[in-house]
Amino acid sequence: MTGQREPRRPWTGRIGAAMLVCCAVLLVLVLCLGEARWPAEPGSSLKKNGKLQVDVSHAEDGYFLAALQKTNTRRMKLRVTKGKETLTYELNSSAEFEVFPLQLGDGKYDITLYENVSGKKYATAGKVSLSVRLKDQEGCFYYPNQFVNYTPQTPAVAKSEELCAGMAGLEAYVTVKDYMKRSYRYDYIKAMNIQPGVLPDLEGCYATGKGICQDLSALTCCMLRVQGIPARLMIGYADNNYHAWVEFELDGKRYRFDPTAAINGSKVKKYTTERFY
Repeated sequence: MTGQREPRRPWTGRIGAAMLVCCAVLLVLVLCLGEARWPAEPGSSLKKNGKLQVDVSHAEDGYFLAALQKTNTRRMKLRVTKGKETLTYELNSSAEFEVFPLQLGDGKYDITLYENVSGKKYATAGKVSLSVRLKDQEGCFYYPNQFVNYTPQTPAVAKSEELCAGMAGLEAYVTVKDYMKRSYRYDYIKAMNIQPGVLPDLEGCYATGKGICQDLSALTCCMLRVQGIPARLMIGYADNNYHAWVEFELDGKRYRFDPTAAINGSKVKKYTTERFY
């Protein structure tokens, strides 16, 4: 900068320049976001009970948002029940909304908050129910959630767009699969020291080029979801080993990709699903 003022432009020129800038920004957004879907901000459909608040504004899209009504220093758990199926999550104590999938299909869901009162004892701290009719049974697998956690600023999102530019469907899947096989390695040290209940760390996996099965699978899911592929993070058993892998349906065909097995060159005879996100 020289300290000199830029010559004053006529209004027509300034408006034209502004329109060009806006068009450029919109074009960049379209190119960068591709098929990615993002959870909306909390809306007007809030259900509150006890210490729990749940936003159900976009339940038909396959997800809900949950948070404490105010900060709390105690450990909190969120239990999501539909019929005989139950999924348990940790809920942050900062009263910030988190995204949770409605992956169990249409029907009534009970969402119960539990607060740690002493040792391993928990007490009910809130409960809400909602009836869900999904627009798409695979809908929740297009969005980030607590287990497959990413944002528009996550580096892996930009990497997926870079790798899969101009691609769709099976071609994008093969590209992501090949990228994972050649670019990452299994973190045996982390595997030996991991504590129960630790969530997948897809950003750490991307940054370091290594991770355990749930990190590698969550990263794969992220990169597929932003390409419009409804990838599921599967958790269960590979033969007799507790494990995580990826599954999705595309054009009526079911695909399975196990990044850990692909990276290590190992073979799995049987997969047994316990839960999925």
